[in-house]
Amino acid sequence: MIKDSNLYKILIVEDNPGDYLLAKSYLEEMFLNIEIHRCENFKQANEFKENNAINLDVILLDLSLPDKSKDTLMPEMLVAFNATPLIVLTGYSDFSFATKSINLGASDYLLKDDLNGMILYKSIIYSIERNKHILKHAEAEKEYADLFHLSPQPMWVYNRVCHSFEAINQATINHYGYDAEEFSQMNYNDILADSDKTKQEADAINSVYLNKIVQHKKKNGEIIDVEIISNPIIYKGKNAEVVLINDITENLKHLEAINSRNKELTEIQWMQSHIVRAPVARIMDLINLITNETHTSPHEVKETLNFITQSAHELDGIIREITHKTNKFKK
Repeated sequence: MIKDSNLYKILIVEDNPGDYLLAKSYLEEMFLNIEIHRCENFKQANEFKENNAINLDVILLDLSLPDKSKDTLMPEMLVAFNATPLIVLTGYSDFSFATKSINLGASDYLLKDDLNGMILYKSIIYSIERNKHILKHAEAEKEYADLFHLSPQPMWVYNRVCHSFEAINQATINHYGYDAEEFSQMNYNDILADSDKTKQEADAINSVYLNKIVQHKKKNGEIIDVEIISNPIIYKGKNAEVVLINDITENLKHLEAINSRNKELTEIQWMQSHIVRAPVARIMDLINLITNETHTSPHEVKETLNFITQSAHELDGIIREITHKTNKFKK
């Protein structure tokens, strides 16, 4: 038989010398490079963990240890060796609890009376590979959770049936002013501005993909304009939506200011092209009248000059108004 040549580090927690030697012989039968450690009780196993920096690949655990009952042994071993696969070794008398141990977190259970090298080998390899998959899955879940909880933008998950908040991130708490406990007692409709409430309640019920601008109300009563981007998900077995919030209140204010200035610029342009031209045209016509008329009486000249003065004052007033409007853009 070809032995597995990979190096494995295994801890056997077994108080019975005969059972330990039998398990050890099975391991040596199947593995070429193996590092076996033994503890006879839970106390020794706990001390082994505290005093050694060894990265164990798997633990073989006898449920019948002298210093711990089986009811407390499993939970405490899992706490002490939380990331290490744990295989339970049991006799027929403990068979019912062995199956329960799987629910508690054990990777596998083996009956001592049925044990042989191949069964033990398959259980160890399966438990190690299964543990790698679990750790990889847990790491991926943490990465996705970090993307949610550490996002600088408010995000939440809400129930599409009752609109309750199923999960919120810290940015939501910071931005809206409610704490996590308050959010747990609220639903989406509670943060809608009154002006949007009726319409958005219907939209929230019927939406599948939502990408729109609505008004929300913070805890302090401030009304904000927000862009909502959401997608449907199944969250803890429930129909839900994950929602990303982008506060665009300041952006809309800037846009409104730009539109207001553009309107004023249009007014200035119209004044320059229409209103200014009227007094200028009159002044030019009156000057031409004085210049070209050879038989103009002094009274007519004086009257014409008065008209020119009036037009000049009118032009001055228009220029002042344009200057006033233009100065607003410098502030």
